Amino acid sequence: MEKVNLIEKFGLFNDHWSPKIVGELNGQEVKLAKVKGEFVWHNHANEDELFFIVKGTLKIEFEDRTVELNEGEMLVVPRGVEHKPIAEEEVWLLLFEPSNTKHTGEVVDERTVEKFERI
Repeated sequence: MEKVNLIEKFGLFNDHWSPKIVGELNGQEVKLAKVKGEFVWHNHANEDELFFIVKGTLKIEFEDRTVELNEGEMLVVPRGVEHKPIAEEEVWLLLFEPSNTKHTGEVVDERTVEKFERI
């Protein structure tokens, strides 16, 4: 059991759309990600996904609306809901999701991560 400094962890990587595992609890993984640009439309059929904004502004498009998240705000995307994250500038995210969550759901894209790095 060791404390984790999230700002230090964010300093360990620069790649976008490639979440890194920084902790686990009750079958959930705590991940950090830096994102910039548009991601792919996708959903997670069996898992909810929590987005917490550490730095920047993230837009998440849904079929019927767009939600803008700013630093210190979070959103839980319910399982099965199609969404597409968009970051006009670099955004730092903290994510909570079950350990079996596929990065891009059933969508395969050049940015799809099969095995998440642990930092």
